[in-house]
Amino acid sequence: MTAAVLPRRRLRPGRIAASAVAVLVALAWVFPVHWMVNSSLLPNTVLTSTTPRFLPVGGSFDNFIAVINQGTFWPALGMSTAITLTTVVFCLLFAFLAALAISRFRFRGRASFVLTVLFIQMLPAEGLFIAQYKLMSSLNLLNSVIGVSILYIAAVVPFTIWMLRGFVAGVPIELEEAAMVDGLSRTQAFFRITLPLLAPGLVASGVYAFLQAWNEFTIALVILQKEEYRTLPLWLRGFVQASATRATDWGQVMAASTLVAVPVIVFFLIVQGRLTSGLVAGAVKG
Repeated sequence: MTAAVLPRRRLRPGRIAASAVAVLVALAWVFPVHWMVNSSLLPNTVLTSTTPRFLPVGGSFDNFIAVINQGTFWPALGMSTAITLTTVVFCLLFAFLAALAISRFRFRGRASFVLTVLFIQMLPAEGLFIAQYKLMSSLNLLNSVIGVSILYIAAVVPFTIWMLRGFVAGVPIELEEAAMVDGLSRTQAFFRITLPLLAPGLVASGVYAFLQAWNEFTIALVILQKEEYRTLPLWLRGFVQASATRATDWGQVMAASTLVAVPVIVFFLIVQGRLTSGLVAGAVKG
């Protein structure tokens, strides 16, 4: 017997052009990250020369060592971590309960609540700074993790509710009813059937809340006025300002920027696999 010869797949010019455009877009997106990391490994004399160097040949970690040895990085990292974790946990808790109420129950004012959630997202953050500052000052929550976390949660929860609402509405309530017919209580049916199917939505919403809290700058600038209570974005700003009286050491600035970005990259590497497995698991259940 002769093996069947599979027909060769012809490459269409349109597919080739689309692939080429996709590669160019990917390179354009990756290049700023590459340039930041590359510059963080090179001395300032090389970075200020007229000839660019696209690979860190002869580079070192001296810029990272100099930045970390300043002693202000670790307190800022701890501050950002505490604020971000607090924001993510409570934001997911409040948004999840609100999304369940909107999607599963019919009550008076439901439509108005949804419209209010969307309207809040239209308010400019700058218009709330004075009120936020006075509120935190009256509660003695300036320069504190709790004070900044409260404002972050209030800013992130509305859109997170809207995100989770779509995930909750996509899970048929008949699944819970079928589980209850099989002998489970409503609580057991929710935790065993519905909650695992909502895991991808919770992860996606958690990623959004994490990015908003980790990268937020303006609210922290208003509320955190003492140097020892700075978050990483404020620390990076202060690091750049320290170069105002001398020539900017771009190598150390890029090293500091890389240190700020590393936790986000690590977080995405951890969450990406869980998000993918959650999507696959949700597709085969029920």
